[in-house]
Amino acid sequence: MSPHRTPVDPYLPGHGDASYEVQHYDLDLDYALENNILSGRATLQIRALKRLSEVTLDLHHLKVVKVTGPKISKYEHRNGRLRIKLAKELDEGDRASLTVTYRGVPKPVRDEVGDAGWEELTDGVIVAAQPGGAPSWFPCNDRTSDKATYSFKIATNPDYLVVCNGIRTGTRRRAGRVEWTYEQRQPMATYLATVQIGRYVEIPIAADIPMSAAIPPSRRRSYDNAFADQGAMFEFFTRTFGPYPFDVYRVVITDEALEIPLEAQSLSIFGTNFLNRQWDSQRLIAHELSHQWFGNAVTMETLQDIWLHEGFACYSEWLWSQESGGPSTAEKAAHHHAALLRKPQNLVLGSPGIAEVFDDRVYKRGALTVHAVRCRLGDEAFFDLLRAWIAEHNGENVTTADFVAFTQAHTGVAIDDLIDAWVYRTELPELPVTAA
Repeated sequence: MSPHRTPVDPYLPGHGDASYEVQHYDLDLDYALENNILSGRATLQIRALKRLSEVTLDLHHLKVVKVTGPKISKYEHRNGRLRIKLAKELDEGDRASLTVTYRGVPKPVRDEVGDAGWEELTDGVIVAAQPGGAPSWFPCNDRTSDKATYSFKIATNPDYLVVCNGIRTGTRRRAGRVEWTYEQRQPMATYLATVQIGRYVEIPIAADIPMSAAIPPSRRRSYDNAFADQGAMFEFFTRTFGPYPFDVYRVVITDEALEIPLEAQSLSIFGTNFLNRQWDSQRLIAHELSHQWFGNAVTMETLQDIWLHEGFACYSEWLWSQESGGPSTAEKAAHHHAALLRKPQNLVLGSPGIAEVFDDRVYKRGALTVHAVRCRLGDEAFFDLLRAWIAEHNGENVTTADFVAFTQAHTGVAIDDLIDAWVYRTELPELPVTAA
């Protein structure tokens, strides 16, 4: 797979720069909850992908105070784009370090696909950046195909717990604040970077890796009930998909309702409305956990291929249903195939369009596509394929064409016709023959 084949997302115009990549972000932040003021210093280690005289970063709403680096001539910040003129050009392959100091009141970024980013809760903060919300809180090269490692340092009110991606490396008190540090050591797309701040307590979860939940103290009983199967889900998914791809996994429960839960790399975020044992909550707990493999470890190049995330995550719900004693995966497939037949047949799964990226049909038809692949291959080859797909492409960006080619190379079975029917045509194919 050659990197950066379609590096700027056509569904997110005005985001990302294809001329360079960021290899590491070092984010040093201070957040004042009382007036929602974020002060930051971001240092980006970049590498030129072609000869460069200018670097463009994405940063919305916040004010740039200073830009420094060894080769900075001048900069201009307008309309959410920070253009940095270099005093000396970078040749292809050259590396440089840029530091941006900024502050202001962060607000979600508005795009045609939807609003996303840093958002105040009644008492705390949630960062839900999919698809284009990362520039609401740090300057970045906001394209999914540019994955980097991260260091986070965040200081805030000592009464609040701060959760970020990756391993927590320390906490310390400083001038009436508590400073939290985290390291995300595996490559991560910008939209998956997150900060969660709340009056939380941290509860350990028994697992083979460090796993915990950050919850409001008053929600402990309902959390224990709702997430009783988290450890079993984790064991099932590692057995089914292969080793967990990150160092830790956390769940954050905000102290208010959320329309939908959210996944970020190495953690998932839920509202209090999901703290129950009903299937609609349990399936979403499984869904968000499965995204650590399908979406976070192996990541689409652009939103056009979002079925590679949501189809596999939705299919993971159906797998968990059978594993946990509910309807079988085949029964779930039949149910949702019948439901899709009652809906308009005008969606192209492999290019749903900006307005339909998060349409429920993308999720369900995507899952049925995965089921069709399973039926074509048989169980042993199918589950071996999933584990190999994750192992081979962990940390990378992929396309539908990559999945088709990998399947053929790994199994010797062609699925071009199947993918053409399910992913690139509007008419819903017949229900696949049951795999088990």
